[in-house]
Amino acid sequence: MLSIGTVIMGVGDVRRATEFWMRALDYVPREEPEDDWVVLVPSQGPGTALALGLSETPVQEHPRIHLDLYAGDAADQAAEVARLSALGAEEVDWDLYPEDADFIVLADTEGNRFCVIDTAHG
Repeated sequence: MLSIGTVIMGVGDVRRATEFWMRALDYVPREEPEDDWVVLVPSQGPGTALALGLSETPVQEHPRIHLDLYAGDAADQAAEVARLSALGAEEVDWDLYPEDADFIVLADTEGNRFCVIDTAHG
C-alpha cells in the first residue's frame, strides 16, 4: 500500500523558505540543508516530510497543488494566520473564495500558496 512520504515545493531561496517552514510547522532538517535542497521532517516524530528545492519556475497564482494546514476552530485559525503572518507569510487576495469559506489563503516567503483550514466549520 502506498502512502505520501514527502511533499516537494519549489522555492527561490531555500534557506529563507527553510526558516519559515521550520517555524511554521515545528519541523527540523532531516540532514544538513544545502543551498538548493532540504528535507524537513516533524520534530515530534513521524509524519509527512516537506522538501524544498531550488526552482526558477514562477509561482502560480492558482496552483494546481497546495498545502492545507488544519486549525481546530475559527479562533485557532485566526491565531495561526496571525502567527504565520508574523513569520513572513502574507494573506492572498483570493478571488475564488466560496461563500462562507472555511479556509484562508496565504503565501509563504517564496509566494507559494497554502490554506489554513477551520476544521470545526460546519
